[in-house]
Amino acid sequence: MSGEPDPFGEVPPPEPLRLVVADDNPVVRAGLTALLSGREDLEVVAEAADGREAYEATLAHLPDVVLLDVRMPGVDGLTALPHLVPLTAVLMLTYSGESDIVHEALRRGANGYLVHGEFTPDELVTAVRDARRGRPHLTPTAAGRLLAQLRAGGAGDSASGAASGRSWLNAGPTSTENLSQLQPGMAQSVSDRSTYGLSAREAEIMELIASGMSNQQIAATCFISEKTVKNHINRIFAKLHSTSRSEATAKWLGTRRGPARDGGDRW
Repeated sequence: MSGEPDPFGEVPPPEPLRLVVADDNPVVRAGLTALLSGREDLEVVAEAADGREAYEATLAHLPDVVLLDVRMPGVDGLTALPHLVPLTAVLMLTYSGESDIVHEALRRGANGYLVHGEFTPDELVTAVRDARRGRPHLTPTAAGRLLAQLRAGGAGDSASGAASGRSWLNAGPTSTENLSQLQPGMAQSVSDRSTYGLSAREAEIMELIASGMSNQQIAATCFISEKTVKNHINRIFAKLHSTSRSEATAKWLGTRRGPARDGGDRW
């Protein structure tokens, strides 16, 4: 009996939550790290000065929560957010309280939105713990801006929503047929794109090219080097039988299928 574990013995404390703090201001990073590391159940495992560093730190340390600023040089918080959300919980911690930024951050998967100056240290700690549990926190400015935007959008959508609600309820699973009814030509465009044989990464980069992004912006968005972007573009041009960005974009968007008329703007 003496060798058996005591079921009534002291329960060991849980492992501390592992955190990454991402902010371009080193003073803010140091302050947050000191505050959070002072709690027994929290541990800051890495700091980051922009979205790329936050992503790399997340891959390296597998944190439970990333505290992410919005405005940072290089890769900003909103750009990095979709890449971080599949990996861990993300809590926005920023001075930016504009309604469109709040809405976009939450739409992209943030587990909360805190504006500096609107929370106490204890409230921050609670928000970090709850972010890991999937319980979002919004400070007053963020909550107010989000509510105002929802109300503004609801007023314009209410009439059309009432008229179309039943058709959505009876529509069933989304298909290319349903899509073509909602947006004429879309199903044909999607079908045409599949014939090009682009990989998932190539298709992603082609979408970014079509949106007007430069190679540098694409590299930052996809967390790859500009040289890798150029290699992808070479393969994309070959598969689309194109010699320029404008021709590839026209084919990708379905606005032109004839031969190229220009040989410029390859990169």
